[in-house]
Amino acid sequence: MREQNNEPKPDVIAGRNPVSEAVRGNRPIDKILVARGERSGAIVGILAKAKDRQIPVKEVDRAKLDFLSGGQTHQGIVALAAAKEYAEVEDIFACAEERGEPPFIIVLDELEDPHNLGAIIRTAECVGAHGVIIPKRRSVGLSYTVAKASAGAVEYMRVARVTNIAKLLDELKERGVWVFGADMNGEDYRRCDMSGACAIVIGNEGKGISRLVREKCDVIVSLPMKGHINSLNASVAAGILMYHAMDKR
Repeated sequence: MREQNNEPKPDVIAGRNPVSEAVRGNRPIDKILVARGERSGAIVGILAKAKDRQIPVKEVDRAKLDFLSGGQTHQGIVALAAAKEYAEVEDIFACAEERGEPPFIIVLDELEDPHNLGAIIRTAECVGAHGVIIPKRRSVGLSYTVAKASAGAVEYMRVARVTNIAKLLDELKERGVWVFGADMNGEDYRRCDMSGACAIVIGNEGKGISRLVREKCDVIVSLPMKGHINSLNASVAAGILMYHAMDKR
């Protein structure tokens, strides 16, 4: 019979006092999970501080908090810590300027699998990208699983979070960045010139890029498929496009 794991995961902060201290101490936090309907006592103050820091808050069943905390006391609240401090979008542009290169940015639209995010960060570091941008909500963050999957690349790659990906793309285009969205029924990626300032947009594993984000892209690019399966894993597709961009640059 398999023994139950009663140890909390390394990125889990459980309990009202520990979560309160993490928020107050400006520790990088991906999100806070609160038991559904729990809005009493110290939790109200914690959530107010979280709002000030723009930390996403989500209501979940107590069973999920029990699982994340390894069965230890969580008092209705858990914080998921980030493995590394997030960068700002300006940090990404500053990196490109310091290297004397046109910006090379990877934008992820609601990616959910931590292994995909880790693999993309790893490849982005290998090809010399200046940064990765993810949304604050409905997306995997810089968890310890992501850090492990990145094989250490998370320490060298700037990862920024923004509230709205569609708005971000408008801002990138205003700054001279050409936006390439990966989706079906687009132009063959091999015919696309990614030699200048460019951003590659990779969508959700199941849904792809959202309609609004697709409309904001300058070019939709596709990878040719010759087999029976009509899609690739998100990190694989991202890797192919990143290496294509590196080759052109």
